[in-house]
Amino acid sequence: PSCGEWNTYVEEIVRKEPVNRRPVSGIETQKPKPVILSEIIADDEPRINMHDNELNRVLGGGLVPGSLVLIGGEPGIGKSTLILQICDSFTKMGKTVLYCSGEESDIQIKMRAERLSVNTEGCFVFAESNLETILAEVDKLHPDMVIIDSIQTTYLPNSSSAMGSPTQIRDCTAILVKMAKESGIIVMIIGHVTKEGNIAGPRILEHMVDVVFYLEGDRNYQFRVLRTVKNRFGSTSESGLFVMGRKGLKGIDDPSKYLLKGIQKAPVSGSTVAACMEGLRPILIEVQALTVHSVLAVPRRIASGYDFNRLVILLAVLEKKGEIPFSADDVYLNVAGGYKLKETAADLSVALALFSVKYDIPLKKFCMALGEIGLTGEILPVSKLSLRLKEAVKMNFTEFVLPERNQEEAENYFKDNHREELLSHVVFINHLEEAIHFFKSQV
Repeated sequence: PSCGEWNTYVEEIVRKEPVNRRPVSGIETQKPKPVILSEIIADDEPRINMHDNELNRVLGGGLVPGSLVLIGGEPGIGKSTLILQICDSFTKMGKTVLYCSGEESDIQIKMRAERLSVNTEGCFVFAESNLETILAEVDKLHPDMVIIDSIQTTYLPNSSSAMGSPTQIRDCTAILVKMAKESGIIVMIIGHVTKEGNIAGPRILEHMVDVVFYLEGDRNYQFRVLRTVKNRFGSTSESGLFVMGRKGLKGIDDPSKYLLKGIQKAPVSGSTVAACMEGLRPILIEVQALTVHSVLAVPRRIASGYDFNRLVILLAVLEKKGEIPFSADDVYLNVAGGYKLKETAADLSVALALFSVKYDIPLKKFCMALGEIGLTGEILPVSKLSLRLKEAVKMNFTEFVLPERNQEEAENYFKDNHREELLSHVVFINHLEEAIHFFKSQV
């Protein structure tokens, strides 16, 4: 306005350079070109054997160079312990690892490594959260594996977002993906979880990485399950079973034997056994039930290791279709050993446990029950029955209560395995009323 003339303003465009797209130094990138699908040579991905049967099972045979692995789990469940054991296996093969921790000091990591007897040769510890500083050290060391503990504490200094914000997590992960794919370095990321059990941060985080694992279990028990949620290099149907000990996580070769080792020698009321599938592995678990007369206006319903809503539904079906009163009783249900039962194939086993404790009548010791209970009281079939029966027979179970719709599959299994004598000990039921009749016949 002071010049007194028109058209004297000059537009200047300021281009802000993207702060979160930092190329990895020392690596020349080539522009990709379209390739005909038939001309692509699909060789088997080279895998690094971790010398741990359970880890190799969930990884699909081992770690793939250039992959990005995300591990989530509740605080104190054993994520850092598992990562250090992976470092131990890696360094024993003569490879180098850069452990970047933004939550613990190098002294704390050293103390845990000594407790777990981890091989410290070839394992570099870097207590740093700045991703640019971490990338600079990666350029110097050229490690075979980089561990980020955790992605929620990693940040880019030029970003205006706060540490742990969705923007920081997304941008940091994008740079780590670029580094892993261009350099062939394996990147393992530890992620915090929310109170619902999901990995904290944007959902796109799980889409960006190659493999997503969840380490689950009850901290009051030693049993741990490493579940595969996503795996671009293998199946998502596999799970690793571990027990937490003084020397860290140890794989379980026979989980059924481990979970049933505390079962009573003599039959007791309120105890049944079900065969559940953990991925493609059958596991025998003990279901324990307890009912007592309630002194409250609203009776208690408590489930440990079992879905609470599923228990409420089963109690409603048992009272309506089976005419067994539970509305005036406190009901407690527990899955022994710290295992978390997630499938409906154990509904019949839960129902028989409730029958047993309600009338204080124990079932036979080596009796396994399988079947999903519908809202109409019908017993629905279960999947992978042959694998479940194989595990039960291996554990010397001789009595079976199965859905009638699985009769053909069960008969074929016993005939094919030359165990026809067990067919006389199998009871096939189609409705809840038949289950009650079977229970009364045990008296």
